[in-house]
Amino acid sequence: MRFPLQLVDGYRAFVEHRLPLERSRYHKLAETGQQPEVMVICCCDSRVSPEVIFDAHPGELFVVRNVANLVPPYSPTGFTHGVSAALEFAVQGLKVGYIIVMGHSHCGGIRAYFEHKDRPDPGDFIDNWMSLIAPAAKALGEAGNLSRSDFLCRLEQASIVATLDNLTSFPWIRSRVEERQLHLLGAYFDVGSGALQIYDPAHGAFVPVSGDAPEQASAAAE
Repeated sequence: MRFPLQLVDGYRAFVEHRLPLERSRYHKLAETGQQPEVMVICCCDSRVSPEVIFDAHPGELFVVRNVANLVPPYSPTGFTHGVSAALEFAVQGLKVGYIIVMGHSHCGGIRAYFEHKDRPDPGDFIDNWMSLIAPAAKALGEAGNLSRSDFLCRLEQASIVATLDNLTSFPWIRSRVEERQLHLLGAYFDVGSGALQIYDPAHGAFVPVSGDAPEQASAAAE
C-alpha cells in the first residue's frame, strides 16, 4: 500500500518549515495536554478547514467535522453518538468557552437534503442524517421566487441557527450558557470569496465579521 505522494510531500514541508516554529508548543501540549478555548463544529467539506480559515496553531481549536455541520438534539440513548460525545468531552472535560457552528456556501449536504427529500430509494446514511435539518427547512418555507442558489444559501444559514438551538437541548450546555460560562456562535463561510459572516441573534441575521462581532453574536439561547 502506497501513501499518497501529496501527503508525503506535505508532511515533509511540515517537518522542514512549520514544526521547527511550533516544536516548543508541541512539547508543551504533549506534557500538559490540550486546553483549547474554542470548539468548532464544521462541515467535513474539504474546502472548509477551520484551522486554515482561523490561522490556528496546534492546541487552539477543538474541531468536530461532519456532513453539513449538524448537531442532533440531546438524546442519551444506548446508541453511539460521536458528535454528542465530542460535545460532552469539550464542554465538561476541556471546559471550552465557545462553541462555533460554522456552515458554508455550496454545501453538498444541504444540497443533498434539497434534492433527495422524499426520494423512494434513500441511501444508507446521508438521507437519515440530513433529516436533522427538516425543522429548519420547514421554518424557512418554500423557495417561492428565490433562485435555487439563493434558497440553498438561506437553508445553509437556517440550518446553522437550528443547530445552535439543538445545542441548548443539552442540559450541561444550556446551564453553562445561562451562567455565561459558555457562548454559542454561528458562522457562515463563503467558499468562493473567503468572506466570513457571524450570526447576530438580536437581528436574526448574519453580519460580516469584525472586531466586535463575537460580542454581538452572543449565545443564541440568551
